[in-house]
Amino acid sequence: MPKMKSHRGACKRFKTTASGKIKRERMNGSHNLEHKNRKRTRRLHQATLLEGKKAKQIKRMILA
Repeated sequence: MPKMKSHRGACKRFKTTASGKIKRERMNGSHNLEHKNRKRTRRLHQATLLEGKKAKQIKRMILA
């Protein structure tokens, strides 16, 4: 049986932290920023963590 391949799209979008949690970037933070207020743009440039079932699915896609 061949090796399992990791999902390349998921590998580009998600990273694992040292403790094993899944980190992701927020959406809507790359264009049309002049229409969004400063507080919102600052928040959009901060990474956040995935939780629950989604984190388990993404971990399986990345580490396969």
